[in-house]
Amino acid sequence: MLSENITFDPYLRSKTHLFKDRCEAGKMLKKILTRPNNPIVLAIPSGGVPVGYCLSREFKTSLDIIVVRKVPIPDNPEAGFGAIAPDGILILNESLVKELGLNQVEIMEIAKLRLNEIRSRIIKFRGNREIEKISKKDVILVDDGIASGYTILVAIKSLRKYHPNKIIVAVPTGHEQAIHLVSKEADEVYCLNIRSGFAFAVADAYKAWYDVDDEEVKDYLRKAWSNPNKNPSSS
Repeated sequence: MLSENITFDPYLRSKTHLFKDRCEAGKMLKKILTRPNNPIVLAIPSGGVPVGYCLSREFKTSLDIIVVRKVPIPDNPEAGFGAIAPDGILILNESLVKELGLNQVEIMEIAKLRLNEIRSRIIKFRGNREIEKISKKDVILVDDGIASGYTILVAIKSLRKYHPNKIIVAVPTGHEQAIHLVSKEADEVYCLNIRSGFAFAVADAYKAWYDVDDEEVKDYLRKAWSNPNKNPSSS
């Protein structure tokens, strides 16, 4: 049974290839989200930025980013055993760490490399622009999907230090187990398409799926920051 702070679309449960693209998914999220109080959308690059941009346009609110990264498994960089935030906060999947036999030195070496990458990406995407203040605001934390939940969890933990009014997680798709995990730390969770099973992939929720590159991220941010109140006419 899902927690009380989780909202989803029962019609979309367990279905695949639902969303034309990430922007359509962002617009659809507005249908299950009650407009928060004094909201700001924070998107996780890269895939979360198109979703966050289009959701922020629907709400006519500001968009910013939080750069967090999974900590990759040695010899399998597509998978992770945890995640790290820009301030060095690290959350580990302890059972997986034990299974992999990783020691503390190995973990910290991998995490340090990831932290350097995060700081480089922040400069690339933000330049000298300061992050918007989130104190006493309702933060809508957005990604294009949740597979394990650890990147969202580390983002939540990092954001709590800035005393937002609420942290609301909003994603188009997510694995049921990961959604449960995230709901323990978020104030509210909204997920249009909840799925379960071993062979879960975020990509399976989309008809048009591709890796969002850095230039596309920067293009969305330029549009959001140069014209913050304009509603997009198309995806």
